[in-house]
Amino acid sequence: MTMMSEEQLLAVTVGGRRPHDAPIVLSEYDSVWPAQFERLAAGIRSALGERVLQLEHVGSTSVPGLAAKPVIDLLLAVPDSADETRYVPPLERLGWALRIREQHWFEHRLLTFSKIEANLHVFSAGCAEIERMLRFRDHLRRDEGDRRLYEETKRRLAARTWKHVQDYADAKSDVVREIMARAGG
Repeated sequence: MTMMSEEQLLAVTVGGRRPHDAPIVLSEYDSVWPAQFERLAAGIRSALGERVLQLEHVGSTSVPGLAAKPVIDLLLAVPDSADETRYVPPLERLGWALRIREQHWFEHRLLTFSKIEANLHVFSAGCAEIERMLRFRDHLRRDEGDRRLYEETKRRLAARTWKHVQDYADAKSDVVREIMARAGG
């Protein structure tokens, strides 16, 4: 994801930005995270049926052995992520809420869940960002050195106080680019 100015972030955020003003709390890898993903995924599949073209566990909680913010990240591919009427209302009935609408960045939508800490990243099927996110996840699963480098970077950055959680995510961009170069992209 490209870094945005405060004004740009406000423009894409539904319901306003929430300040964090604290360090980021990282947890040691928890073997319950895959089961949490599966429960969330089952609800999404049930609500959306054939509109679910791909549904993956992504982010740090999807990498065994990697410390992470205890937030389950899911990646959902639908036929057209810009057509919110086809998937947002059924997800809202499950407890998901649309928080970010990034029309300029792959028509990305982000929904958060009300019952556990979870983020649902929605893209149109075939979007290049889907492949990039999966390549990063799969590389970290296989490459212990890069997994360790990423975790060390996260721990160092997490100790700082961040106005917004997105600022912490943006600060990891350099190491993500470095790892992605080794991951083939």
